[in-house]
Amino acid sequence: MSVKRMFPMLSTASLDRAIEFYGALLGGVETFRFPDVGPAAFVALRLGESEIGLGALGAGPSLHGQPQRPATGHRIELCVYVDDVDATVERLRAAGAPVVLEPADQPWGERVAYVADPDGNLVMLTR
Repeated sequence: MSVKRMFPMLSTASLDRAIEFYGALLGGVETFRFPDVGPAAFVALRLGESEIGLGALGAGPSLHGQPQRPATGHRIELCVYVDDVDATVERLRAAGAPVVLEPADQPWGERVAYVADPDGNLVMLTR
C-alpha cells in the first residue's frame, strides 16, 4: 500500500477566523465548501501545492463519533514553507496572531518562526 496524498483537517471553534488566518493571511484559496448554500460547516483551502481542510466545531455530530474537544496539549504542528519568514510573521502579528517563536536561523540551514492559529495550533513558518 502506498499513500497517494495527505490532507490535514483541523477542527476550529470559529470557521471564519480560521479562514481569515489560512486564507487571507497565508494566501489560501477556497477549493471546496460544504454545504455550498448557507453557513459552511467545512472548507478546503489550497495553499501553494498543499491543501488544508477546516471543519466548524458544533456543525453536527462527527462522522467518526469521537469528541473533537476538549483536546489538550500540543495536538498538531503545521509546517508552512513561505518566501519570507520575517515578512510573514510581521503580517500575522499585525493581524493579532500570537508569535510563539521569533524568526531565527537554524543550524540545519532554515529560517524558522512559530505562530499560533486562532485555535492555538502551532504553525511553523520556514524557508
